[in-house]
Amino acid sequence: MYGARCSVLEVRGLSYGFGARRVGSDVTFALASGQTLAILGANGAGKTTLLRTVLGLLPPLGGSIAVGGTPIASLTPAARASQIAYVPQHHVPAYAFSVTDAVLMGRAGHVGTFARPGRVDRDAAADALATLGIAMLASRPVTELSGGERQLVMIARALAQRASIIVLDEPTASLDFGNRVRVLRELDRLRARGMTLLFSTHEPDQALAHADRALLLADGRPLALDAVGRALTAENIERLYGTPVRLVALDARRYACVPDEGDGR
Repeated sequence: MYGARCSVLEVRGLSYGFGARRVGSDVTFALASGQTLAILGANGAGKTTLLRTVLGLLPPLGGSIAVGGTPIASLTPAARASQIAYVPQHHVPAYAFSVTDAVLMGRAGHVGTFARPGRVDRDAAADALATLGIAMLASRPVTELSGGERQLVMIARALAQRASIIVLDEPTASLDFGNRVRVLRELDRLRARGMTLLFSTHEPDQALAHADRALLLADGRPLALDAVGRALTAENIERLYGTPVRLVALDARRYACVPDEGDGR
């Protein structure tokens, strides 16, 4: 397990955006050790901007962000990397690095400016690849991988950081069905090991099946923040996306969100 259950990320009254342009405001949530929070919202709702602000890549326009009880603005880049890792939405490699070298980049915060990765760093990279079941790809160029394999490599890079939190921006965007299932299966395994995960998605089904809690953003402001079963009601999803839906029980624990044609055919 990745440590005892305690608060590892606190966001209070956060306003965020670019320069003077405010994208969202009044966002408050606390993420405990071992929890998974899904952020949902329509296109332009500010999900990516919120995540980049939580990561410390964009300065907040108001409010506060603390990681492990420490304001994120006071952390050095290396200290921030030891606490929180990032898997971006799209990753198109420009160079044919090997998978091992790509994962080793996650160790940058642990390696001195002019130093080379050592045994500990290489062991961390190998462990991350083994954890995700992709050790057989270690010597492959990242430019020759499928989209799903590349996404798993990016998750392995985040794991190699040995951070307490992993933030993923729409981790299954643009993936085919098989690769989407593969990535989500690996995220569930990380949840089972006690990792703390924060991810954005357009899919209510993904949040219902793969998260503990959900934050719904509408026009840059929270519409709901609760356990997934209470936040993702048909009414809230309709308000979020502007289309009628029904929640269909698949079994005692799983639901699917489907369009509700109703009388509007």
